[in-house]
Amino acid sequence: MSIRRLRISQLRNVQQAELELRRVNLLCGPNGSGKTSVLEAVFVLGSGRSFRASRLDPVIQHDASQFTVFASLVGEGSDGAPPVAIGVSRSRDGSFAGRIQGQAIRNSAELARRLPLQLINSDTFDLLVGGPKVRRQFLDWGVFHVEHGFHRTWLDVHRCLRQRNALLRHDRIPTAQLEIWNSQLAESAAQLDEMRQRYFDAFYPIFQQTLRELLSLDGLELAYQRGWDRERSLEAVLAEQIEKDRARGFTQSGPHRADVRVRMRGINAAEVLSRGQQKLVGAAMKLAQGRLFSASQGRDCVFLVDDLPAELDRAHRRQLCQLLGAMRCQVLLSCVDAAELSGCWDGLAANELKLFHVEHGALSAVN
Repeated sequence: MSIRRLRISQLRNVQQAELELRRVNLLCGPNGSGKTSVLEAVFVLGSGRSFRASRLDPVIQHDASQFTVFASLVGEGSDGAPPVAIGVSRSRDGSFAGRIQGQAIRNSAELARRLPLQLINSDTFDLLVGGPKVRRQFLDWGVFHVEHGFHRTWLDVHRCLRQRNALLRHDRIPTAQLEIWNSQLAESAAQLDEMRQRYFDAFYPIFQQTLRELLSLDGLELAYQRGWDRERSLEAVLAEQIEKDRARGFTQSGPHRADVRVRMRGINAAEVLSRGQQKLVGAAMKLAQGRLFSASQGRDCVFLVDDLPAELDRAHRRQLCQLLGAMRCQVLLSCVDAAELSGCWDGLAANELKLFHVEHGALSAVN
């Protein structure tokens, strides 16, 4: 899936913008010009949330009542198929609306299914230096897109966790109720763990190959950890640690504690790799996830790359761009100076690359 036309209204410093996009789209301009706001608009369109703020209020232009983002989507190899209209809006009163082909969506998962996105930005470092939640979300993005039952199972797990945690905070815990939620949580957790493990097993060799294409880094390993003792059932673990859980008021073991460990010869990779190496490892994880998505789903995700030159030398910038180009996916990429990416897109046809100049929230096509 790719975006043919993008329209943004009253989002941060972008008052009005309408873009006709190609396969690779470079957004160039000074800091604060609105480049990242364009990427943020696409991210909101495909997820219902921002990657720059925990709430959507700051995304609305300061003197506006709402922002809107609209796109016309086309599928790969479907020249004769009509484009798909997708749009979202967010008002200051807190209301959020999303529509696909004129029909209101029920939840943001529908946006994610229609417009799968991969983001490479400064937060990509968090895949190495951040906590387990970041890597768990990364893993679950992939599982969501390849396992049809994942979303329902994920919701079931978190429903059971909420109920069990509520019981743990009671002065007197109703044993019968607790056993029921232990059993239901264990059953859903086993299903979720199976999906995650299956996805990780498919992802890991693709990641290893992608990393080799980006840089030489012998000894780096990823390992999936499910969140409780692999030799025991979750139901047995929950029964054993009930007093510890009660003392803390929450469930300490389960799929909500899963992680993907990134290690370099047995040491936390974040402690031994340079910033540039960390960014490349994180980028390799995102690229590998995009490759697996394409192979399993028969369509491509859209890559959003914010400030690619930061932390990377020219050789690695070029290599990353070459890998993106070879994937045949759509790319929206921001940088301050287009000259920083000269020679990075060799092999692209002239009509596949488009350059936009961005300044004071206004965008103009250069070619």
